[in-house]
Amino acid sequence: MATTPYFVIGPSTLLSFIGLLRGPDKTPPESAEDSKDATVDVVIPALNEEQNILLALSSIARQTLQPRKIILVDDGSTDKTADYARAYGDELGLNLEVIRRRAPIGKTPTLKRESRELDADVEVILDGDTFLESENYIERLVEELYKAPGVASACGIVQPMRQKDRKAVCDTAPLKDFLDAHQDFAPQPQSLRQRFNRAITNFYRGILYTFLQRFIYRGQMTVFGSIINPVGCAVAYRRKYLKELFDYYEPILGDDLTNSEDIFIGFAMLNEGYRNVQLQDVTVRSLEPEFPRLAHQLYFWSSSFLQSCYYFDGLLRSPFKGLRRYRQKQEAKHYDETHPDSPRHRRRDEPYRQPWGQGHTRQFGRPMGWAVFMSALEKIAFPTALLIMLILQLWEPLMITFLAEMALVIFILMVNAPGHRFRAFWEAIAVTPLRYGSLLFDAVNIGRFATDLWITRNRRWRK
Repeated sequence: MATTPYFVIGPSTLLSFIGLLRGPDKTPPESAEDSKDATVDVVIPALNEEQNILLALSSIARQTLQPRKIILVDDGSTDKTADYARAYGDELGLNLEVIRRRAPIGKTPTLKRESRELDADVEVILDGDTFLESENYIERLVEELYKAPGVASACGIVQPMRQKDRKAVCDTAPLKDFLDAHQDFAPQPQSLRQRFNRAITNFYRGILYTFLQRFIYRGQMTVFGSIINPVGCAVAYRRKYLKELFDYYEPILGDDLTNSEDIFIGFAMLNEGYRNVQLQDVTVRSLEPEFPRLAHQLYFWSSSFLQSCYYFDGLLRSPFKGLRRYRQKQEAKHYDETHPDSPRHRRRDEPYRQPWGQGHTRQFGRPMGWAVFMSALEKIAFPTALLIMLILQLWEPLMITFLAEMALVIFILMVNAPGHRFRAFWEAIAVTPLRYGSLLFDAVNIGRFATDLWITRNRRWRK
């Protein structure tokens, strides 16, 4: 799951509070396009996923909306990912195409090539280490893409893949029958060390995902009708928007977008005035990196957010263009009132509707730019303030900040855990050392990003 890996109380939290207190906006009107007419393809980028690829394919086979085609892109695997996928795809009768590369080239080029070579209306990207827990996952995402103009991407709730989740899928027909008949395809048992590392990661990430998706992203959806970027392990894109994005940025940046492609794509869609939607009623399970690799993954996500802020500075500066946006809106309103035949009077009012194009973003910014600005401010200011208090030995303000922030996190997690709030209370306390460890590590990421930007000028940012 690539997202902004921040797990503290800050300015972006205030926006979410406002959104959740205000309540949902009016329902967007139905688009002139019908989602039932959309053609849907699934692309699975995979690298050494023989332990997980059968879970992904099995979850696709159970979907209420079946894709027209499934394309597995084996990005230079050294295991039997492609062999396992072909065998199980034949068993299920899936329309599966396997593309094998001799050497890895990365996920970004994979998405770029498939957005150009496919002709589907909707392109669903499903990572090889992820399975769709909700059987209507694809159907709901496609419906959301067609609810209103400008919805560019849609994703559901992501949760860590635990051992019991894996076992539940493996015990379900037809995968159980296939594994019984092909013992050599059965997943290998994990060592005690691997299970311990995975348990720590799943514990931390499960709480992090609840905080981000059930509170921060939910609030952003209520206020702006969008989140900053889609969760890239299981996301549906309007393919034409994705293709236009790559066609525009390839001559400028090549494949060096950012360290996490879905964050860049999310920013680029917002920059055009499009929306990235997250649904709260469908779920996927994704295999998380073991605990020793967590810092490496956090660097990718955190640095990618900062890199995208650098590329899309028009979004970042949106709060400072609020007066300009207000004046433009008043001028448009005055024009409509004095010109009864204006196009505005002939169309339905649409929530979150705004002019398309990067030019509008540069001149007027975007309302969603507030979320980008607040998140960037939170990411840089909070660890900086903590470091300053540590260096100056301001123990009392430091302790007050720590206790107040922790109390709010506990409150938010308990509110979003109906039925097991007592457990959420203790989990929120137990996860605090990991939260603040990642927070201090984020200060290092900020330094690495600044070094890339102004000292080494190394901008080969690519996944």
